[in-house]
Amino acid sequence: MQIWNGWGDEAVQMSLPPAAMRLLRDRIGVGTAQEDFPLEKMIARVPVSSLPHHSLITTDAKERIVHAHGQSLPDWVALRKGALKHFPDGVALPATTEEVQALLGFARKHDVIIIPYGGGTSVVGHLDVPEGNRPVLSLSLERLNRMISIDPYSRLATFEAGVRGPDLEAQLRTYGFTLGHYPQSFEYSTLGGWVVTRSSGQQSAYYGRIENLFAGGEIHTPQGTIKCPPFPASAAGPDLRQLVLGSEGRLGILVNAIVKVSPISRRDDVLALFFPSWGDAVEAVRSLAMADIRYSMIRLSNPTETMTNLALAGREKVVNLLRKYLRFRNISDDGGCMCLAGFIGSGKQIRAARRLAFSILKKNRGVSLGKPIGEAWKKNRFRAPYLRNTLWDMGYAIDTVETAVTWDKVTATMEALEKAIAGGLDQWKEKVHVFSHLSHVYPTGSGIYTTFVFRIAEGVEEMLARWKALKASASLEIIRAGGTISHQHGVGLDHRPYLEAEKGAVGMEILKQLFVHMDPERRMNPGKLVDGE
Repeated sequence: MQIWNGWGDEAVQMSLPPAAMRLLRDRIGVGTAQEDFPLEKMIARVPVSSLPHHSLITTDAKERIVHAHGQSLPDWVALRKGALKHFPDGVALPATTEEVQALLGFARKHDVIIIPYGGGTSVVGHLDVPEGNRPVLSLSLERLNRMISIDPYSRLATFEAGVRGPDLEAQLRTYGFTLGHYPQSFEYSTLGGWVVTRSSGQQSAYYGRIENLFAGGEIHTPQGTIKCPPFPASAAGPDLRQLVLGSEGRLGILVNAIVKVSPISRRDDVLALFFPSWGDAVEAVRSLAMADIRYSMIRLSNPTETMTNLALAGREKVVNLLRKYLRFRNISDDGGCMCLAGFIGSGKQIRAARRLAFSILKKNRGVSLGKPIGEAWKKNRFRAPYLRNTLWDMGYAIDTVETAVTWDKVTATMEALEKAIAGGLDQWKEKVHVFSHLSHVYPTGSGIYTTFVFRIAEGVEEMLARWKALKASASLEIIRAGGTISHQHGVGLDHRPYLEAEKGAVGMEILKQLFVHMDPERRMNPGKLVDGE
């Protein structure tokens, strides 16, 4: 059973080790637990639906609450503090493409806004219900979750767009294949959601980002159906698949997607290394990214994140032995950087790639610690979001920002981001614990993923004001640095004010005119990605 006002399965609990509790107390102070707003009172706030009856639509109050939000921090504040104000008038649960078409016709007839809903994991406001007098329908794709076909010869598989990550992989593994797309939200996010937000997986260096895996599909729009065949290559004008990628529900409903799949590999190893300084570590992974070596992932934590991860690991005796060994290897407690390096393939392929990669990493004073830390990371990599539940219950909020920049800007951007966030709550005399890692490395640059933790304010308005101050300070630093406003989370509402700095005035006008043409009545998820059409 999923938690109605938090992350994931209510049966999964993650405790905070004593070392991590001490770290937060020392860095930002003791949190004050807040009383959660009860579900029964939230249900009582849901207004009567203004939708006409339809056999595919439920107006159940709890369903409308669940589909009224994603997983952004403002969503959490609204749920936990009872500030959620806007709800869809109904939730549609189509099981076929014909039913999707029928719902589009229903929406057109009754002037209904449609918000496509996949797994509900958006952290940037993709699912927020707009204000206004028009009825709103959340169109859930959860029943569109089947494999339609698989072509082992061409290594292509077609899925309905509502399939969640674990179900997609289970269906592919029956045939000996994998998609290999593993965002942190993997357990709950959907294939369609990955496509329309241009998602990146943890092992995308090997399998590819979703734009590399998306070969084609079918999207139902207010103007008709767009079908994108899976051509291996084409010179026939602009690629319409690129319009679907990152469209965030503005064009219509992606009902199925054709994806490129890979045979399941015999081994999937993740190994850990430590570097004595950030400068050594960045130069090591930059050199590796530019080399012709097949790795699956590189994740490089800066010193503060390394320290935080060791505190979160628990097992303090083991961690203390590790620290002692690292000091022996001239890696200090407060300056060392942990790097996870992944390799996929046969034993022979992994040994060859690892040998070449480690020759580069060790030239920059990297110290290998083998597989145990990497195996622990693999085991828990989808459980990290559960810490949001734990921290909130202790009086702390946690959020992230992410970007990507060229190599010449990586360190300066990360440092500017952390400085801006660390001082973002000065007016409230509150401290922020902030740390970063390089999440995905490329030959020309890297993604930067920054996490920040701060104490929950008692009032709703002050809590949201604190978050807005932190989000704005970080976003403005990203713009000043010349980074993308999002490397993997998308735009939604939260990043929309900063998109023009990246796309330019002409680019924004192109997007606006596209949506005006495809959706002249502003029916499909209006206000997300761009506004003012």
